[in-house]
Parts: sequence; C-alpha cells; structure tokens
Amino acid sequence: MVGTEHTRLIVLRGNSASGKSSIAAGLRERFGRGLALVGQDNLRRVVLRERDRPGAANIGLIDTVARYALDAGYHVVVEGILYADHYGEMLARLRADHRGPTHSYYLHVPFEETLARHATKADLAHVTEADLRSWYRPLDLLPDPVETVLDADHTLTGAVDRVMSDTGLAGLPALEH
Repeated sequence: MVGTEHTRLIVLRGNSASGKSSIAAGLRERFGRGLALVGQDNLRRVVLRERDRPGAANIGLIDTVARYALDAGYHVVVEGILYADHYGEMLARLRADHRGPTHSYYLHVPFEETLARHATKADLAHVTEADLRSWYRPLDLLPDPVETVLDADHTLTGAVDRVMSDTGLAGLPALEH
C-alpha cells in the first residue's frame, strides 16, 4: 500500500500538446506546496534520455517517484502521454495500491488542435508535424473505465477548476513541505 487515505493521486494523460503539463502547472499554482508533479517528459527525456517503448526504465521510475512522494505525504500529479499499452499496468498497480482517492483524466484533443497548440511552443520547434502524427493516438483510454475524458472545449482554467473540485484539492490546505 502507498500514501495515506488523505493523499490524492491524479493522473493526466493525452496526446502531445493536449494541455497536460499546463493543467498540472495550474494545479500546483492553485494548490501550493505539497503537490508533487511527476512528469513523464522530465523523467523519460531529461533524467534517463530514453525513447518511449514498452518495458522502458522510465515506467518504473515514474512509479517509484510517485510512490515515494505519496508515502512522504504529498498529493501527486502523474502527467504525460503515457500510452495505455506501455503504462497501463503500472498505472493500474499504482491506483490499486494507493490508499487515498485516485482520479484519472484523459485529454481528448483532435490532431488538428494539437498541431495548432504545438505551434505555440517555441522550445519544441524541432518536433515536426510528422513526429506529432506518429505519436498521436485518438482516445487511447485505459482498459478499465477509470478515466474522465476532457475534450478540447475545456479551457485551461475550466480544466484546473474541474480537477480541483473532483479531487477535493479545492477544499484542502497546502501542506508544510
């Protein structure tokens, strides 16, 4: 078992440029201290410099970091593309082992919208339309019906409001970490 009955585990999944990182940052800004962000891009690309493939080391690292933060009393947001076939088993185990509430969201954004959103990211200019197309998976939902689907009509503020409300973070005080 991991975490406590008071810790919240939030999983944000979706295609590139769907808004996962922006929502995670909005949650942290709104909540304050005590909310750990476990980003797939950071652990996979920066820490390990690894390609996304089944059985890759980053899958276990994401799991380990999330568990560590939950056990330390942090609420945790795990965010990334997190393909269902690569990360689904790990996410299911993490969900089953977490003592507190777990909420999962899938950001469903059409490919054309991901292109438009990606075009606003100066730091990812090296990523081409062909790259985005090869990574894109429409409605790559986890096999169990555990995810709330947020579509492209959700504004950033609306999505952050929704997650804060659904998870109960809106009524909790920031932690003293």
